Amino acid sequence: METADVIVIGSGQGGVPLAADFAKEGRKVVLFERDSLGGSCINYGCTPSKAFLAAAHAVGRVRQAKDLGIYAQVEVDFPAVMERVRSIRDRWHEGVHNRLHEAGVRVVYAEAYFTGERTVTGGNVTVQAPLVVINTGTSAAIPNIPGLAGTPYLTNRNFFDLQKLPPRLLVIGAGYISLELAQGLARLGSEIHIIVRGSRILDREEADVSETLAKALKRDGIQIHFQVNTEKVIYNDNVFTLTLDNGQELQGEALLIATGRKPNTSALNVVATGVDLNEQGYVRVDEQFRTTCENVYAIADVAQQPAFTHVSWEDYRRLKAILRGENRTRDDRVLGYAIYTEPQVGRVGMTIAEAHEKGINARYVTLPMSDIARAIEWGHDLGFYRMVIDTETDRILGATLVGYEAAEIVHVFLSLIEAGATWQLLEKSVHIHPTYGEALPSLARLFFEP
Repeated sequence: METADVIVIGSGQGGVPLAADFAKEGRKVVLFERDSLGGSCINYGCTPSKAFLAAAHAVGRVRQAKDLGIYAQVEVDFPAVMERVRSIRDRWHEGVHNRLHEAGVRVVYAEAYFTGERTVTGGNVTVQAPLVVINTGTSAAIPNIPGLAGTPYLTNRNFFDLQKLPPRLLVIGAGYISLELAQGLARLGSEIHIIVRGSRILDREEADVSETLAKALKRDGIQIHFQVNTEKVIYNDNVFTLTLDNGQELQGEALLIATGRKPNTSALNVVATGVDLNEQGYVRVDEQFRTTCENVYAIADVAQQPAFTHVSWEDYRRLKAILRGENRTRDDRVLGYAIYTEPQVGRVGMTIAEAHEKGINARYVTLPMSDIARAIEWGHDLGFYRMVIDTETDRILGATLVGYEAAEIVHVFLSLIEAGATWQLLEKSVHIHPTYGEALPSLARLFFEP
């Protein structure tokens, strides 16, 4: 058995910088990785999906330019699109490899599991260390649908290995992964059907967010089937046939499963080191990422943190500070995130419902994109801006932006909320005309109205 100063299990966006930093400080660090370095973000999340959407949305904007009086024929070279996606993914993966190598981190490419207290085995390597960090992430949760197992269905993990554009794609699930990839393939030329168990897509967002995106998807020709479940899957002659519980049958050459995530903890054998899991299988941690075993920590989505790269990276910063004795906690920063459909969704802080649930006397204002000069001029008038404030302190509590490049604009609110700013500060700002950002002071000025 070997010894080390630090063991990191998993090379996600929190584990990699943590391992590299400790190694640069002169500590002996061993990182176990069962798959490709870089975790979900680089290999089958942010990096490939946004490179894919760059092509898809470029096509979509050209086609929608007819509203501006521009008519164009678009030819999509799908193999070239996907080759570019994979080349970017591979380049970033190589960058992670180089970073760990240059820092002096020993990487063991094997499935890791605990074989004793703070003792980890992977392949034929067993290492014991006084500090262990679990960063194993999550993977696609696959529903138990008769006939699904053993078929060549897609998840976000293998989606980017597609070589040919499927003429028809069936999608089970209505979260952000399914919507981004479905709209992307629709814009590149596939016929899309989305099967939704409930009454709306993105059911964790506000209802009018769901309604706006449903309208946008329908503009792209996507057919959405609400309040239905898939009873059976048949795969024959390279075609999927789904039988729905309303009696309808749908067929497609490809099937995407995007019905949620599950924690990657089943192989860890955490009982050997005294680490508890919760009912869903996530690692149970306290506010400072401590597990139930002393000096074993878990960060990012395996610890049921929000499944975003920027949260994972901030967890790395949080944990480093905690280990230095600083008083940081797992939710000590304002959370923002985005959905990269068109229009985009940018979210930060609380919704009005969340504020009321916390007992806060709050109110909100909403400005339609159709009232924003830049949106009208550019033909991006689908969506809205919304801001929530605390009526007793006037502080900004949250914002929901649905519109063109909302993921960029929402950072204004993120910084304002982090600073404890009031809506009056935003109202006083003189933003440039004509811009999308110009609408933010206008949004704030709606609070003057009775």
